[in-house]
Parts: sequence; C-alpha cells; structure tokens
Amino acid sequence: MVRKLEGPSRIPVPGGKLIDEHVGRVSSGDEALSIAHMVAPPGWEEPAQTPAFTEYTVVLRGTVLVEHAGGTTEVAAGQTLVTEPGEKVRYSTGAEGAEYIAVCLPAFSPDTANRA
Repeated sequence: MVRKLEGPSRIPVPGGKLIDEHVGRVSSGDEALSIAHMVAPPGWEEPAQTPAFTEYTVVLRGTVLVEHAGGTTEVAAGQTLVTEPGEKVRYSTGAEGAEYIAVCLPAFSPDTANRA
C-alpha cells in the first residue's frame, strides 16, 4: 500500500533542539522504523541513554559528538554514525550546533531510549 505523509510531527524537547519526525510512532504510527530531521543549537547536550534500537545518524551540517564506552566520536557534516542497541551513548553538539537525520530501527520511543 502506498501512503503519502503530508509532513512531519514536531516533537517537543527541552534545550532548544527541534525534532521533526517524518516517519515513526508519533507522525505515522510506524513502530518498525523512525526517520527524524533534527536541528540542535550550539552546545546542546542530552542525558546518556542505552537505547534498545539501532540508530543511524547522518550529519548534514555542523558536528555531533557521541560519547560511548570507547571515548568520544566527532561526526561532521557528510559523515554517518551507527550505534547498536544496548550501547550507552550520550549525544551533544559542537560550537556551531548541528543539523542531522536520525533513523532508528525499531522506531524511537522514550521508553526504549532508556535514558539515564
């Protein structure tokens, strides 16, 4: 079945980050996958999480910093980072902020993010 989605759902979050979910639990009712466009201001950070999903982060502009057991990985525009389920991670942005696409399998949910 073909489905046309008219536009994303804005997910409210603290800290000035904008999340526009194009596909996922909130915007389209999809539980298998979520696709979101995110814009985070300079110096933005979120609590650590140990998600129960794989996340693919495609950075479009700026820098996303990801803290994990092996250290901190800097992901610049044009680069992609993949995190696996059960891996403790903490996302933040560099001095210029960041714009990126996040794809989660299965779809993102606050309950499965397992935030610290």
